Amino acid sequence: MGNKNRQVHGHSGSGNQLKRDLTTRQLTMIAMGCAIGTGLFLGSGLAISTAGPGVLISYAIGALIVLILMGCLAEMTVAHPSTGSFGFIAETYIHPMAGYLVRYSYWIANVLAVGVEVSAIAIYMKYWFPTVPGLVWILFFGAVLIYVNATSVHTFATFEYWFSMIKISAIVGFILLGAYVIFGETSGTNMGPENLVNDGGFLPFGWSGVWIAIFISLFSFLGTELIAVTAGEAKDPDIAVPKALKATVFRLTVFYVLTLALMLMIVPWKSAGVDKSPFVKVMEILNIPGASGIMNFIVLTAALSAMNSQLYASTRMMFSLSQSKFAPALFGSVSKKGAPLAALAVSATGIVVAAAVSALFPNTSYEFMMGISMFGAIFTWLMVFISHLFFRKAWEQKGGRKLPVKMIGYPYLTIIGAVLLVSLMLTTWVTDFKILLQFGIPWLIFLSITYFFTNKKKALHHESVNQLNN
Repeated sequence: MGNKNRQVHGHSGSGNQLKRDLTTRQLTMIAMGCAIGTGLFLGSGLAISTAGPGVLISYAIGALIVLILMGCLAEMTVAHPSTGSFGFIAETYIHPMAGYLVRYSYWIANVLAVGVEVSAIAIYMKYWFPTVPGLVWILFFGAVLIYVNATSVHTFATFEYWFSMIKISAIVGFILLGAYVIFGETSGTNMGPENLVNDGGFLPFGWSGVWIAIFISLFSFLGTELIAVTAGEAKDPDIAVPKALKATVFRLTVFYVLTLALMLMIVPWKSAGVDKSPFVKVMEILNIPGASGIMNFIVLTAALSAMNSQLYASTRMMFSLSQSKFAPALFGSVSKKGAPLAALAVSATGIVVAAAVSALFPNTSYEFMMGISMFGAIFTWLMVFISHLFFRKAWEQKGGRKLPVKMIGYPYLTIIGAVLLVSLMLTTWVTDFKILLQFGIPWLIFLSITYFFTNKKKALHHESVNQLNN
């Protein structure tokens, strides 16, 4: 079963197959591009106002969860480099229904995350055009990125590479500027490490604030798993995937913790929020001529980059669903340039949802879109941990080839990652992010019902195969 599916999802060729055109450098940049979006440039303001300076602990714990996740993903993805990635692995090692739930949940997470990014774009554009409705910018930029994704994967990767270069360069520049401002000879009187303990101390909202902010930090890291999805289009997945995963997690952790620490030293944490990017607020406080406008352009680029990557991810997951007969065959077809246009069209619905939410709830659209998009992401990550437990057990029982990449601390770290995610999901019920479970529970019920009626034959086939194997 595994080999058959690997061929379906794998190498380039004729027919409905994707092309292996992505290099290690492009893989890393795509994942960085997806993860360094509004979660850092706008969502960090929400996280700071939730936890105060203690948000640094929140992001460190979030990074730890992601690090464990990447270790599990690296091991499984190198063994099965497919576009279906963790969906294919859940289907193969747990049950077809597990693969069905994971793929559709990850698909909806990215579809809605596209909406989160485009909602943020509408906020950024108000900096220059305060009277233009956000709906206009949502539709305009949505159309541009749909066009980019409708071309070849090489065009998408090139576009994303330069998008990512702009914002990564900007973050490095921000770190250097922030360090100079705080520790240089011309440091301001109201700036410095003391801002980390002023106004209520380091933990003004206690550990509960830190815990809630972990949830927001995970939204910031959403996208790192995209490397596993792109494995089906990577030139040398055995080498490229683990290398890109390690580089991505390390760089993201350094970028997030350093930039947030410097930001908190410059801007009092009580000034944080989502009315505009905290990065823009820093530039306004520093009063550098034209700097706030340049920074707003950079955070706009960051949102476009993340939106571009998430549109790619949701499109590839829908393609994978079709390849596994979980979605209409139409969504498994590709254009002459290798782009799955039908899957792209249905995956662009997040832009329509964002447009509607922006029109109905213009002041809270960002927080609302973040809440509903995060269920699919956290559920997918949880299933990655569970799949890893099943995968390693099955691999060792079969006595297969030695794993090129092996997750350390198995099974303890895998279990710790799963427990942390379940705990976070449950505690959102008593926070402002209750929408996560209000959306997520009905979503899983809906998927389970549709699976039962549309995929019963596949489930029976899977059970018969297991009986034969046993």
